[in-house]
This record gives sequence, C-alpha cells and structure tokens, in this order.
Amino acid sequence: MYCPKCGTKNDDNAFRCISCSQVIQAVPVYQKTDIGDDAGMRMILPVGRSPLAIVAGYLGLFSLILIPAPFAFVVGILAVIDIKKNPKKHGMGRAVFGIF
Repeated sequence: MYCPKCGTKNDDNAFRCISCSQVIQAVPVYQKTDIGDDAGMRMILPVGRSPLAIVAGYLGLFSLILIPAPFAFVVGILAVIDIKKNPKKHGMGRAVFGIF
C-alpha cells in the first residue's frame, strides 16, 4: 500500500505511513445500535417491554400462593391490551404467563 500523501510504500496492514505518519487506513466506524433492537438483550433486560407485562409475569410467578393470582390475571389482560395498542412494545409472553 502506498501513502496518498508522500507515495512511500508501506506494509498492507500499516495504520500510518512509516515516512510521514499520515493515516493510510481509515479506522472502522461502528454504528451505534439501539439496545431494544437486539432480541438477545430484550430477553435479559426489560427494554421496550410493557411495564404491565413485567408486572403480570412476576404476579404470575408468585401466584403459586393463591393471593396474587387474581391480580396476575387482571394485570395480564391489561398488559395484552397495552401491547396490542402499542406494537413497538414487547412482553407478550410474560403477559400470557401472568394470565395462565
């Protein structure tokens, strides 16, 4: 690879020219992606989820004790309605878990 500034021959993997220190390879620019676009991160973190779906999931988990079971059912239904109205929100699995 030749330097565009001074014309000196450099190694193909060189970042700067050995003669004039001109940058000869552009540094790769990484685009920042939204964390909510990654399905793996949405499984770990509650990004873009309906808050009602999160509550319904936890109430469904604790509904083994019969006291929170009716609350899990009601909040689960509200979460499903919220997710249907806002298609950008996620968490339908947790909402259904809260209902059942």
